[in-house]
Amino acid sequence: MSARHFLEKHWPSITIAVTAAAIACAFLLMLRSMPPHLIVMATGREGDAYYEIGERYRAALSHDNVQVQLVPTAGSVENLSMLRDPHSGTNVALIEGGIHRDTTGVESLGTVFYEPLWWFHRREIPKEEANSLRSQRISIGPEGSGTRALSLQLLKRTGIERQVGELLGLEPPEAGKKLLAGEIDVAFMMTPWGSPVVQQLLADDRVTLSGFPHADALIALYPFLNKVVVPRGVTDIVRDRPSNDVVLIATKASLVVRKDLHPAIQYLLLNAAAKIHSEPSIFNHANAFPAAEAIDIPLSDEALRFYKSGTPFLHDYFPFWMAALMGKLMILLIPILGLLYPMMRFLPRLYDWMMRSKVLRLYGELRFLEDELTRTRGTVCGTGEMVARLDRLEERANHLRVPVAYVSMLYELRNHIELVREGLKTHAHRVAE
Repeated sequence: MSARHFLEKHWPSITIAVTAAAIACAFLLMLRSMPPHLIVMATGREGDAYYEIGERYRAALSHDNVQVQLVPTAGSVENLSMLRDPHSGTNVALIEGGIHRDTTGVESLGTVFYEPLWWFHRREIPKEEANSLRSQRISIGPEGSGTRALSLQLLKRTGIERQVGELLGLEPPEAGKKLLAGEIDVAFMMTPWGSPVVQQLLADDRVTLSGFPHADALIALYPFLNKVVVPRGVTDIVRDRPSNDVVLIATKASLVVRKDLHPAIQYLLLNAAAKIHSEPSIFNHANAFPAAEAIDIPLSDEALRFYKSGTPFLHDYFPFWMAALMGKLMILLIPILGLLYPMMRFLPRLYDWMMRSKVLRLYGELRFLEDELTRTRGTVCGTGEMVARLDRLEERANHLRVPVAYVSMLYELRNHIELVREGLKTHAHRVAE
C-alpha cells in the first residue's frame, strides 16, 4: 500500500493522533513550567527583625505546601547581591528602599513596612545635631547592611565622616548591649518599630533617642526617605518616655523577587504579605501595607495585577498548584480549540469530497470513453481497444474501497460501466455486419 493510499484510508485516525500528540507535548512542557515547592529567602541575621519576618513567610507558605528556606545575611545590600546572582539560588528577599544602584534582574512586590533609622546615644550626649557625633564611637551596622549604607551617606552629607572617633560594624543587638554598657557612644540601626532591641533601648534610662532636626532637608535631598514621628510617651506614658515627639527619617522595606520567579509563587507571597504587614503600627494605619510602591525597583506584572484586582479567581477556589495548572490549561486550550473548531467543521466536508472524488474520477474516465466512442463511431479495432480500457476501468472500480456510506455511488458506477459495455457490444455488432 502506497503512502498516499495509507493516508487517504487512515487520515481521520492520523489527524486525531497528531492532535493528541501535540496536546501531550504541550502538556509536558506545561508541567515543566509548574511552580516550585521550594524557594530561598534572604533575610538578615538570625534573631533580627528581617529573620523573624522571614519565619512568618515560611509559616504562611507552608499552608500551600511551599517550603521557604531562610538564608541569614548581613542585611539589604547583601540580600540584593544574592538576589541578582543567578547562582545563589535566592528567589526572594527583604530590601530597604533607596540605597541601591543596580537592580537589574529583580522586581518588587511592593513596600511592606517602614524602617526608621534609629539614632540612640548615651544620656551624657544631649545634642541632636551632627556635631554631637564628633570624636564618638559609633555603630553604623555591619558590611552589607542597609544601615551602614544609609549612615555613611548621611555622615558624608554632614561632612563629619572623617571626624568621628570610630565607626563600628555591629549588629543591632550587639550595638544595643555595648551602648548600655557604655562601650560605645552612639548606635544607628535600621529596623522596624517592633524590633526587641529598639523596645529595650527606648525603655532604658541610660540611653536617649535622638531625632533628626533636618529631617525635611534630608527628605528633599533623598526622595526615598520618609518622615515618621515617635509620639511622646508612646513607650511609657507614666515615665514620659520619650519625653517629647521624636522626628525620625525612614525608608520603606520592599519584598523583592527575581524576575524569573514563577507567577503563582509571587501571588502566594503577595497574599502572605497582605496578612503579615496589614496590621497597624505607630507609623501607619491598618492595611497601609503592602503597598504598590516602586521606590527604586519596578513592580512585577503580577504585583500590578494583584493591587488592581487581587489574585486570579482560580486561586480563590483551588490550591495554588491546581490553580496554576488550570490557568496554564486555559492558555493552552484556547488556541487549540480555536484551531480545532474550524477544522472539525471543515474536515467532514473534506472527507466527503475525498471519498466522492475517488468515484468521480472513474466517472470522468467513463465519460471520456463514451465521448470518444460517439466521436469516432469506432472501427472493430478501435472498439476492441475501448472494451479493453473499459475492462480495466471496471477492474479498478471493483477494487476501489470506500466507506459504506459511499457504496451506492460505486454500484451506480458499475451499472453505468455495464451500460457503456452494452453500447460497445451493440456498436461492434453493427460494424461487423
